[in-house]
Amino acid sequence: MSHVGVGPRAVTRSVAFLTASVLAVPALAGCSSEDPSGKPLAEQDVASADRTRIADGGTLRWAVDSVPATLNTFQSDADATTARVAQAVLPSMYRMDETGRPVRNPQYLESAKVVGTEPKQVVVYKLNQQAVWSDGREIGAADFAAQWRALSGKDSAYWTARNAGYDRIEKIERGAGDLEVKVTFSRPYADWKSLFTPLYPKDVMGTPDAFNDGARRKLKTTAGPFALKKVDTGADEVVLTGNPRWWGEPAKLDEIVLRAVPRDERVSELVAGKLDLAEIDPDTADQVGLAAPAREAATGTPLMGPDGTPAAGSDASPHAGPQGRSAAAALRSWAIANGSDEEAAEEEVLAREKRRKAEAKRERRQKALSGFEVRKSLEPAYTQLALNGADGPLADERVRRAVARALDRGALAEAVLKPLGLPTEPVGSHLALSGQAAYADGSGALGEQNAKEARALLADAGWEPGGPVKESEAGEKAAGAEKSGKRGEGEDGEDGGDGEKSDGGDDGTYIVGEDGKNDGGGNDDGGKKDDGKDDGKDDGGKNDGGATDQESGEKHSSGKNTAQGGAPGAYAPRGTAAPAGSAVAPLAKDGEALTLRFVLPSGPGSEALRTVADRISDMLKKIGIGVDIAKVPDENYFKDHVASGEYDLALYSWPASAYPATDARPVYAKPVPAADGSLNVAQNYTRVGTDQVDQLFDQAMATLDEKEARALLRKADSRIWAAAGSIPLYQRPQLVAARKNLANAGAFGFETPVIEDMGFLKKGAAGAEAPASPTS
Repeated sequence: MSHVGVGPRAVTRSVAFLTASVLAVPALAGCSSEDPSGKPLAEQDVASADRTRIADGGTLRWAVDSVPATLNTFQSDADATTARVAQAVLPSMYRMDETGRPVRNPQYLESAKVVGTEPKQVVVYKLNQQAVWSDGREIGAADFAAQWRALSGKDSAYWTARNAGYDRIEKIERGAGDLEVKVTFSRPYADWKSLFTPLYPKDVMGTPDAFNDGARRKLKTTAGPFALKKVDTGADEVVLTGNPRWWGEPAKLDEIVLRAVPRDERVSELVAGKLDLAEIDPDTADQVGLAAPAREAATGTPLMGPDGTPAAGSDASPHAGPQGRSAAAALRSWAIANGSDEEAAEEEVLAREKRRKAEAKRERRQKALSGFEVRKSLEPAYTQLALNGADGPLADERVRRAVARALDRGALAEAVLKPLGLPTEPVGSHLALSGQAAYADGSGALGEQNAKEARALLADAGWEPGGPVKESEAGEKAAGAEKSGKRGEGEDGEDGGDGEKSDGGDDGTYIVGEDGKNDGGGNDDGGKKDDGKDDGKDDGGKNDGGATDQESGEKHSSGKNTAQGGAPGAYAPRGTAAPAGSAVAPLAKDGEALTLRFVLPSGPGSEALRTVADRISDMLKKIGIGVDIAKVPDENYFKDHVASGEYDLALYSWPASAYPATDARPVYAKPVPAADGSLNVAQNYTRVGTDQVDQLFDQAMATLDEKEARALLRKADSRIWAAAGSIPLYQRPQLVAARKNLANAGAFGFETPVIEDMGFLKKGAAGAEAPASPTS
């Protein structure tokens, strides 16, 4: 699954990586039902345990996606592992709590207050007097000032990925004492808490050479519960060890080894005993569940199979599992092995030995995996459908809105999250997730799903069903009304008026259920004029393409039509009526069919994305929009397609931020022409933006009234919904395989991990029971 960003805001949101599940939380006290921010949808699942129950010592082997190219989170090639190392070894003034909101980190900061707003905003930080760098020097104003100068954007010799916030600082000076740092801003900055997290020592930030190269593979000076021991590119690992100068609660673990392990190899590494903690995909989670029933954690429900039943191997499963053999089969095998047919007996003996070895191997694998459990929650990130508004049909806002109105977002969320036993509520904001301060469901600005209104929007934009076609250069025909032709021409079936495009040329036939689906790119309805309505009654957009039952044609979630005469791959003469349950006639304008190119990653970790894409395609076909799915290599997906604008539709994710005014602005800012004539899109890969949205972000960034800032952000989100450049779908699932005796680690949700509290339970100790799920 494509994911943009890595969670910790110090790493720029433009970082992309492709996994099925990359990167929640207790009920909120004091949150009333009137609060639009709501509550987090799922709890954190980390097997919480008090420090007194955790043994001292041990090494945690933690799977990561890569050994980082740099340890400097402010450089463009920083990644998720860069951020994870920084959390363990560097100071942070603020950290995320369980609701995704910033809270002061008392290990470094005693207080931080805005002490003046006129004529300039002034913030005074009072540092923890025990906080020191690993070389013994106090953390102080010199470190703050060096980081500001490096990230201010005034010196181009520093190769920085971003300078948001730091460019608003006018000066930094020592306060009333050594422990005070006084920061004066040239312009008001609402997200001042986002600054100096992480904080690097002045010897890293002090000169361009040190910034650019000094912290790529080593960090000599640190100030966290752990220190960097080594970055071993040969062994693909980063080793962290306890910091002897750490002033807080000492780390329970002796070492943390961050091992770069591809997602598709993690189950093998778990079986081999080479990992203790690893984010995994649903297939791997099923394998762990077969060995040990899924524990009731974030949601109190077991992992579910693809058909909505409990996964095989769980206590609730009615299935014996794939390896079992029936008594009848075993008896038949014995009879053959001991029968009079010597040749058959010999073959059966060999087969039985082969099965015995396979069973022994399976049992060893199951025994190894039985030491793990799946910890699950919702990641602080959401998956969206991106609509490229730069050119083509989607440059028309009416077409984008029609696409959005055709989607059953609830069904899409269910397709991904329900089998995992996770909450299935669709995401209602581009700028925050449920439970965060800025969250409010702004989807009403676009309108609810309604296929009929979606078709009306397309008609208003000039896209019409059926009608004459024109030949393309490849000899194919496009459905729809040709501008120079007569709208009634071909509607009686004489001119192939069904508008179907056949693979391999126009041979006078169409394929029923082509590509294994019977939602068809176009049907002629027996040569009758299409009135723009679905076959049968309009379902109001509630059907996601997975289940229609019209006449005798039951259409299952696979998209295959099992009705008599509707077998996938069957041929019929052109002009034959399409089977029941198929989509409306495709739309066209000026002789060009309305077909959108849907680009997806092809790798093994992107199955969930492809499932969602198939369902979206079904939904769009019901309003006459054709979809051409193009699967591309994972390594090329983001850079060569999404970032470069070579797509119509795409699926990728954004992380949630505690500072949306700062972090979300470049994602939704209106693209502007660059000096060389190209379009500067920043991180707005949909190329859809408005001046009003930009103004609302700027106002939210400049107000120090938190309530007013939230109102401005929610207003901006409503405008983003209305522009229909991106459609939030669901909060991403997070599945983590964790050794059963590992405490305070797993699916962290919003909250920044407390690294020093992670460790292995003492013998005989048990982890705390999972708290109850939050109620609405």
